[in-house]
Amino acid sequence: MTQLPDAGSPSLKFRERYPLVALILQRLLLSLGLLIAVSMLIYGGVEALPGDFATTYLGQSATPQAVANIRSELGLDRPIVTRYFEWLGNTLHGDFGTSWASRNSVTEQIGKRLGNSLALAGLAAIISVPLAVGLGMLAVHFRNRLPDRIINIVSLAAISLPEFFIGYLLILFFAINFGIATFPATVHDGMTISERLQAMALPTATLVLVVLAHMMRMTRAAILSVMSSAYMETAELKGLSAFRAIVKHAAPNALAPIVNVVALNLAYLVVGVVVVEVVFVYPGMGQYMVDAVTVRDMPVVQACGLIFAAVYIFLNMLADIIAIIANPRLRHPR
Repeated sequence: MTQLPDAGSPSLKFRERYPLVALILQRLLLSLGLLIAVSMLIYGGVEALPGDFATTYLGQSATPQAVANIRSELGLDRPIVTRYFEWLGNTLHGDFGTSWASRNSVTEQIGKRLGNSLALAGLAAIISVPLAVGLGMLAVHFRNRLPDRIINIVSLAAISLPEFFIGYLLILFFAINFGIATFPATVHDGMTISERLQAMALPTATLVLVVLAHMMRMTRAAILSVMSSAYMETAELKGLSAFRAIVKHAAPNALAPIVNVVALNLAYLVVGVVVVEVVFVYPGMGQYMVDAVTVRDMPVVQACGLIFAAVYIFLNMLADIIAIIANPRLRHPR
């Protein structure tokens, strides 16, 4: 039988006195434990992938002795548990090792690629978040009328289409047929801001279309839930116009679920850039990881997988904490 904590225990007193701080610390510890568990899955999963770097690097005609020498040089002949803890310890110090294929520092390469991926995801977020909130408010204002129906139909169509299909459609129409967009979306250090934005236009548009529909629909649902409240009816009876009531009263009170959905979609933006980067040949983390998988460059694959997992877990934890701060009822679960 599970023993309940003593009423006078320091941990229980701390939770009762500082419930918000206790819940945030709990979420932090859970996220840390989840990240460690994910790191084990990533390392073990990558090790279990078919194929071998030594054979891929040397070719099919390589002798067994040459393959054994490469494996010994890379430490692949040691136990997997020993290699995992060594890798985890180096990772905690910011050292992701050396790429087997290029012999370059994985940390330096990721530093460049991660900046490109974050810039792409950030630009998509800057466009999609206010657009989603605005369209959601507009759909509520014209609910069950033509604008609301058009927005719902378009959003359903956008949700139904996968990222790569949307990307290929944009390439076909805007890069090939009309020639007004750049493809492939290659960026480098010597580009001006306008050239960089032009190169990022199509992948950004793809990401915006992918996340916009979901955020807009959740915004609409959250505001509609608030619209049935008594104070909203009071605001309308006082003569406040429907749109002003939505902007001044409904939207601020629906902020908690909207922020939660936005944070979750931002997590998807960062992690979901893999497919978009491959489609548009964008030099980000996703393209870097896919290139590493093709040559079995395991240090790169493991590092990219861990960073994607860390970003996703962090943003989900942030969404959870925001929900706790915004909703006092979550601080005192029964």
